[in-house]
Amino acid sequence: MTGPGPDELLSGARRAIEIEAEGLHALSARLDDTFLAAVDRILEARGRVVVSGVGKSGLVARKIASTLASTGTPALFLHPTDAAHGDVGVLVPGDVLLVVSKSGATAELATLLPAVRNVGAVVIALTGSPTSALAASADIVLDASVAKEACPYDVAPTASSAVAVALGDALALSLMRARGLDSDDFGRLHPGGALGRRLLWTVRDVMVTGDEVPRAAPSDLLASAMSAIAHKRGTIAVVDSDAFIGVLTAGDLTRFASTHSDFLSRPVSEAMTSSPRVAGPDERALAARRRMEEHGIMALPVVEGDLLVGMLHLHDILRAGVEA
Repeated sequence: MTGPGPDELLSGARRAIEIEAEGLHALSARLDDTFLAAVDRILEARGRVVVSGVGKSGLVARKIASTLASTGTPALFLHPTDAAHGDVGVLVPGDVLLVVSKSGATAELATLLPAVRNVGAVVIALTGSPTSALAASADIVLDASVAKEACPYDVAPTASSAVAVALGDALALSLMRARGLDSDDFGRLHPGGALGRRLLWTVRDVMVTGDEVPRAAPSDLLASAMSAIAHKRGTIAVVDSDAFIGVLTAGDLTRFASTHSDFLSRPVSEAMTSSPRVAGPDERALAARRRMEEHGIMALPVVEGDLLVGMLHLHDILRAGVEA
């Protein structure tokens, strides 16, 4: 017995994606005041959002809890079975219990809900069955139903899982906007890894300082500056008694040499760029990287007031992992 051929496999894969996309479009169309009510109840809550679910819905619930926490809404995951064996104690008055369930008829959840009511937590059901027993016992019902699963037998949670994840994301991001969190707040919630570097790191975190910054005085001869340019990444800061007055780049030197045969005996001041682009030490490193790429600049002097405090090199930003 042979399996399906390549064309049939691709056709089936595309149809699975189409079915999930149809479920997401239907979800978007039916969002209404009930969704806004869920946002308001969570914003009003004195406690956290405790997210619970079993099986595939449990995996979705874990993801929703993580997304909520990373976007400024205190949240945690509670497994219904663990709750039945003592962990329900994590719930306190003022919490919101967000229950994720495709069927709305999971036995473990039925056991959990009475205990939640005794605590006094608000219950929001995110379910694929808005007429289920779970929905009937919830304070707010978020409809995560789908017309069919992407599974060819309409059994395995596929489209329903995608819709539940998307609804959880929509809830988390709406709460984030309602709380007024900006990119700095988001960066503080992700201090490690690429997100932290992208959103939090400043020029000061990446620039080179001290002896690593090549310098020249405006009266220095270009003959001496040539060596520094060759060995110091092609850009020299020009300073006059520590005050920054310009830069000398390999490009500046090449252009000047093309029109002055005696360029080696000329002073740096004649070839330098006196009004170059600069960066501030507290500027976001990502913003500086974008300016450098936009203007084709490999290095930016870092200036505070009129003083040179460092040099920012594009390859140092890239090496640090500050992604655009």
